[in-house]
Amino acid sequence: MDVKELESYIVDIPDYPEPGVIFKDITPLFADPKPFRAMVDAFVSHYKDEGITKVVGPEARGFMIGTPVALELGAGFIPARKPGKLPRATVSASYELEYSTDTLEIHADAIQPEDRVLIIDDLIATGGTAAATGKLIQDMGATLVGYASILELCFLNPRKKLAESGDHDLFSLIKVN
Repeated sequence: MDVKELESYIVDIPDYPEPGVIFKDITPLFADPKPFRAMVDAFVSHYKDEGITKVVGPEARGFMIGTPVALELGAGFIPARKPGKLPRATVSASYELEYSTDTLEIHADAIQPEDRVLIIDDLIATGGTAAATGKLIQDMGATLVGYASILELCFLNPRKKLAESGDHDLFSLIKVN
């Protein structure tokens, strides 16, 4: 399956979560093994020669794509969770969402200075979640290789926000203008 075909699996939901917003439902991509495999293969192909040792996926849909990508890259997977969800010592980063603010945490021992880290999520909107996660990874002394997403909402200019933390790759399968 060609990556361009993936867009046909995304369902637009008008007025969700609030009036005027068109929500992009990606769950059909995961329900069918052909687009699911095409997604994973596209990310792996892009990053296979980057020496990725850890893939970080923000809660919750970052888990869905980050885990199989990490496995295929031969890397570990690190969940970035909402506060209070992880049982050991954590480090955290706060960020702005499209509609509010939030905080993510990862275990303090999950990332080491020698790690080469990819941050992957289903959607890059404003870039706030990714940028905060990237800053957290860099503050832990690891190398941030880049960001990956299924969807990039280009009209919200996430690349500008991500550029504030350095020149890191952003690879998006589908760009929404």
